[in-house]
Amino acid sequence: MIDVVVAGHICLDLIPRFLASAGEDMETYVAAGRLTEVGPLALSTGGAVSNTGINLHLLGINTRLMGKIGDDLIGRAILEMIARYGETLAQGMIVVPEATSSYTIVINPPGVDRAFLHCPGANHTFGADDLRYDVIRQCRLFHFGYPPLLRRMYSNGGGELRAMFRRAKEAGATTSLDLAMPDPAGPSGQVDWRAILRGALNQVDIFVPSVEELLFMLDRRQFEALEAEVGSAQMLERIEIETIRRLAAEALTWGAKVVVLKLGTRGIYLRTAAHLSSLGRGTPQGLDRWEGREMWMPPFRPRRVASTVGAGDAAIAGFLAAWCRSETPARALQMAAAAGASCVEEAGAVRGVGSWEATVQRIASGWEHLTTRAPGPGWQWDAGEGIWRGPQDADYLGSSHKEGMGGAQGRTQAGRGADTAT
Repeated sequence: MIDVVVAGHICLDLIPRFLASAGEDMETYVAAGRLTEVGPLALSTGGAVSNTGINLHLLGINTRLMGKIGDDLIGRAILEMIARYGETLAQGMIVVPEATSSYTIVINPPGVDRAFLHCPGANHTFGADDLRYDVIRQCRLFHFGYPPLLRRMYSNGGGELRAMFRRAKEAGATTSLDLAMPDPAGPSGQVDWRAILRGALNQVDIFVPSVEELLFMLDRRQFEALEAEVGSAQMLERIEIETIRRLAAEALTWGAKVVVLKLGTRGIYLRTAAHLSSLGRGTPQGLDRWEGREMWMPPFRPRRVASTVGAGDAAIAGFLAAWCRSETPARALQMAAAAGASCVEEAGAVRGVGSWEATVQRIASGWEHLTTRAPGPGWQWDAGEGIWRGPQDADYLGSSHKEGMGGAQGRTQAGRGADTAT
């Protein structure tokens, strides 16, 4: 049986290497009437299908990819690059002869903020009927990524998104959903995302967005106020813990069973429903261990930061790989944080993550955390698992000791984390 089908957004990234020195503005490189000499062109597949799907494969999970491309030069290049990782990976890909494959030209001169020229292509035509449900009926878990970049998925109140997840559930798969940031000035930024998610999440078992994406969609007024106050670069650090908890709780009330919020350099937050029943073929053994959890995983410190592209997708791959292996929630968060940190150590979204065994060994060797600062008051440090247990965590509530930081050991650990926080 197939473990995971990953569907949704896919594209080809074309990245020219700039030769000029740093410290100039974008107009120096791209201006009317100017020819700028560049170096070799790097090609890389991008999007949730490639980034999450290939990393799942690298972590030892039997995976199929289901993106929509055209039968053109770019589409053929995407298929060829995927096949280098595994011959069976692309067996579910949707190839439409008359469609244009999606691509992005990444303009990334040294010392200058990146700019992107993106063609959505076939992604904007992706609908519920495009999926290979015969393949989904053979898988344990169905993961879908980036509906804000797939126009049919958010048009008409998100009807296609709801229909797709309903059919995936009817096919017997456990379901998972990742988001992307809508374009505030574009069509995806004008729709009612609260209504779309409220209608779709009752068919979603595992919900894995970033906290910024979810704040934009569920409380845009707060998002824009915070952005105006501190700027986009500092927003993540300034989102309060109670806001994070509120966003996750709201997703649970709409029907999601397991909510994982990616927090960048702050770590990963997990909140689960109090009671879980069968979640389809992908239900892990020991499902009761997942009931009523609230945990915060500190990030691991990478050896270096070569690129942050795809780190969130890699973290999702680590989490889903652990889910498919029936690991505990704490182990799933460890693997998510490990895969995300490994990803940033190499340029490219699928070059840094190693095998499952190598990743487990690196964690066991005493991989240092980037920070172990307490998420907020009332959190308990679990030194054995290397995680913070939240005020609503089942183990925390069931323990006899509820001294906010987990006793003297927790206070000492919290103090060390505050010294290393960035």
